[in-house]
Amino acid sequence: MKVLLADSNHPVLNETLTGAGFECDMFWTKSSEELISILPNYDALVIRSKFKITKNIMDACPNLKCIGRVGAGMENIDVEYAASKKIKCVSAPEGNRDALGEHAIAMLLMLATKLKKADLEVRKGIWLRAENRGFEIKDKTIGVIGYGQMGSSFAKKLTGFDCNILVYDKYISGFGNDVIIESTLENLFDECDIVSLHVPLKKETEYMVDTTFINKFKKEIYIINTARGKCLKTADLVTAIETGKVKGACLDVLEYESVSFEQIENKEIPQPLNYLINSDKVILSPHIGGWTHESNFKMSKIIAEKMIAALKG
Repeated sequence: MKVLLADSNHPVLNETLTGAGFECDMFWTKSSEELISILPNYDALVIRSKFKITKNIMDACPNLKCIGRVGAGMENIDVEYAASKKIKCVSAPEGNRDALGEHAIAMLLMLATKLKKADLEVRKGIWLRAENRGFEIKDKTIGVIGYGQMGSSFAKKLTGFDCNILVYDKYISGFGNDVIIESTLENLFDECDIVSLHVPLKKETEYMVDTTFINKFKKEIYIINTARGKCLKTADLVTAIETGKVKGACLDVLEYESVSFEQIENKEIPQPLNYLINSDKVILSPHIGGWTHESNFKMSKIIAEKMIAALKG
């Protein structure tokens, strides 16, 4: 079988597929139009975020049997239509869950300790102590929304901080224990000091965090988003920060990202994003939560193994 590798990945992906007897062609520098023109010649496709695989593309590829997404989210693939055409779709959230969990913790600690602000000030010769007094995670109540690979990784890593961990997941249950408490969304609204998003981007989660959602929390809160940028309405977050309802935010993902996550969509920075950039209450990173050297290897290896099982099964 022939596999088209449409995005750059760790060499272990190609090595593993080739070692299993597949013929792999690397196609890292071409356009979407060029991809579509040659894809009908292949049995399987490997992508990251650069390409969207739509109904029309799948209809034009009668030999396509498997699509591998090197990453966690599957929003750039019409998974339901793929299933109707018996095209198996696989992803690799197991490969970057630890990286993501650690990154979310790092962002929270950076915000809690005012480390970003303090570091920049010391480098400028400014030595302020009382003004950079932070807060402790211990005894805070942290709400985790979504308990898949990413949410469970974050929650597990929080257990060493002696905080209260409440988890809500609409689709799974029975995962709670003495430390990680399975909860309702309403209970998160009542109890949380900090809330962290770990949901996929779907119609029901697009702009889930907006003014209405934020105002349901009884306390003033901190928000962490390492899921997808469009799960949170940036303008509404800015309003909540200005009013004090949100005391701070950690954002690894942004509403304004391009489909490939490689840049902001518009050359001109939107006003809400400009506000966040200039706020010392916000920690930002460029969608690198699951982007470690280790996860690069693990995701590629896992996708190769899953595709081998799907195509030979």
